[in-house]
Order: sequence, then structure tokens, then C-alpha cells
Amino acid sequence: MTLHHARLAGRSEFDHAAALRTVAAMIAVLFAGSTVLTPLYVIYKQAFGFSQITLTLIYAVYVVGNLTALLVFGRISDSVGRRPVALAAMAVAVMSAFIFLLAGNVVSLDIARILSGFAIGVGAGTGTAWLAELVAHEDKSRASLIATSTNFLGLGVGALASGLLADFAPLPLRLTFMVYLVALALVAVLIWRTRETARPAPLSFRPRLSVPEKIRAPFVAPAVSGFGAMALVGFYAALAPSILAQQLHETSHAVAGAVFFELAIVASATILLTARLSTRTAMLAGLGLMIPTTALIVAAQILASLPVMIIVTASCGIAAALGYRGGLQVVNQLAPQDRRAEVVSAFFICCFCGNALPVIGIGIISTLAGAITASLAFAAMIALFSLAALGFGLKYAR
Repeated sequence: MTLHHARLAGRSEFDHAAALRTVAAMIAVLFAGSTVLTPLYVIYKQAFGFSQITLTLIYAVYVVGNLTALLVFGRISDSVGRRPVALAAMAVAVMSAFIFLLAGNVVSLDIARILSGFAIGVGAGTGTAWLAELVAHEDKSRASLIATSTNFLGLGVGALASGLLADFAPLPLRLTFMVYLVALALVAVLIWRTRETARPAPLSFRPRLSVPEKIRAPFVAPAVSGFGAMALVGFYAALAPSILAQQLHETSHAVAGAVFFELAIVASATILLTARLSTRTAMLAGLGLMIPTTALIVAAQILASLPVMIIVTASCGIAAALGYRGGLQVVNQLAPQDRRAEVVSAFFICCFCGNALPVIGIGIISTLAGAITASLAFAAMIALFSLAALGFGLKYAR
């Protein structure tokens, strides 16, 4: 080892516990960037004068960044290392936050959302693979527990902080992103000092969505589970503030943020409290809970009841947590060492598609036929999807 490399290693290596905390913080802060907008959508809608369907598309367009990141760069950290790719993802997140900070029209919001999706797509796969390697000699399920719980924690804190700033601080469309930029900068400094775990390998940027042939059958169950879980989360992140304002006549941005924060905290707590629950049981339980959860969503709108909304939010958090945690855990167990980030990225593609694509359909139906009709369609779709996924799970998840 040269003197330069020795100094580099000495500079960058935290101890094991600090490295775990830092990578978990990176996952949390990146995902927070996707929900700081949740309480602000109504403000942007009023400020820029766009329709409900445009709002839905602003939410969903970030899947373009997700898919670009995961298809083209999903396995890059397997080749060049976790740390440089993580820092690149943080840099893109900073660019996204700056565009949000200066946004003056719908186009700038779309560009910022695409960049945010790109940063999350690259950072999520890299961070999850990094955690799996940091706990390589421990219980492998620990990596999935850390990744999924901090994911939801970041989503919740981002929404809550943004809602509070929107209600109680000046210039919410500016101050929110100033605070977020500070958080990104602090975590980036910590990532710069976190040790590398990946071994160098040949580098290729050719788009590839691939799961090794020998694990494709068992991969189906976690993939469909992740899609369904994130469809529920996407529904809340994109449309819950509008439901609160229009059907429940609750216009507080802090309440909108708090509702999503409830979902995220319940999800994080569920992941930690069910750590001993088997992967298969977690996935199947999550899929089973999706059906009554969507029925409660419709009931909350028809009854115009905030208490029912609070109950359904908790149910949604439990269902999403079990489905997402169980899916990611089995993927981490299945993935070969030299293709871990690639396989994890394939799982995240399923999740991000579930998070965005159903929401687009709901936004269109909501514009044409009303919010309750859209929620009924969403409930029917999730119910049918859950039944199909339960069939896959019972057949393959063993």
C-alpha cells in the first residue's frame, strides 16, 4: 500500500458501528428528499395554478430518474465502490434541492423530481448493498432491518419537518430546501469518512435489468410484494394532502405532514418489532393487510372522517412495512456477492414502479370522475394485485 492509500484509509474509516449509522443516515436523508414535497404540493398547486393531474405527474415523474439510475447505474457500485457512488448520489440530491429552492414553474419541479429520483435510485441500491457487506459476518437480516426502517424514518421526518415549516415558518418553499441542503451536506461529509467494502470489478454502463437465473423464481415473491407495498406509500405521499383538504376539510400543512409521518413511524416500528418474524410470514401478512387497508381508505373519504384516516394510516404503515421489509430481506439473502447491488436494484425498480405508476392512474381517474371513484379503483387494483401476489408468495417464497 502506498503512503497515499494509507493516508486515504486512515482518513476514511469509521469504526463498524459508526459506519452502519452513517450509511443508514444516507438512506434516510435521500428518501426524505422524496417526501419534503408532500405537504407542499397544495402550496405549489396554488402558486403555479396547475391541475390535480399535473400534481400527480409531478409526484410520479421521479420514476424516470429512478429507472435511469437503476437500469444504467444500478450495479456501478459493485465495480467502482460503494463510497464514490454514494457521494455521487448525494451530489445529485444537492442539485435537485437547489432547483427546488429556486423553482418558479412546473418544468423546474419536474426536473428537480427527476434528479431526486435519480439520486434515490442510485443511493438506495448502493446503501443497501453497503449495509449488507458491513454486517457480512453477522445476521444478514440485520442489514435489511436497518435499510427498511431508516428508509421509512427518512420519509416520515421529511414530510413532518416540511409540514411544520410550511405552517409555522416564513417562505416554506425556500426554507424547507435550505434545511434539507444542510442535512445533505452533513451526511456527505460522514460518507466521505466511511470505509469501502466493495472489491474492484469490470465497469460497464450498458443498461441491464437482470436477476441471475438460479434465483429468478424465488425473486418473484419479494418483487410483487415490494410493488404493492410502495403503491400504498405512493398513494399517501401524492394524494393524501388533497384528500385531507377536499374531503376532510383539513387544510393544515402540518397535519398533512403528520399523517404521513404517522405512516412512516408505524412502518419503522413494525419493522423493528417484527424482526423475528420470518421473511415469508412478513410478506404474506403485508399482502393480506393491503386488502382491508384500501377498504378503509375509501371509508375515510366517504365518511369524511379524520379519526378513520388516522386508523387507516396506521394500517397502511403496517402493511407496507411487512411487505417491503420481507421482500428486501429475501433479496439480500438471495443475491450473490458480486451482483448484490444489481439484484437489489432490480428489486427497487419493482418498488419504484409500484410507488409511481398506480398513482398516475389514480390522478387521471380523480380528475375525470372524482376522488372517491379514484380511491375505489385503487382499492380494487390493490385487492386484485394482493390476491395474485399471495398466490406467488405461497408457491415460491419457501
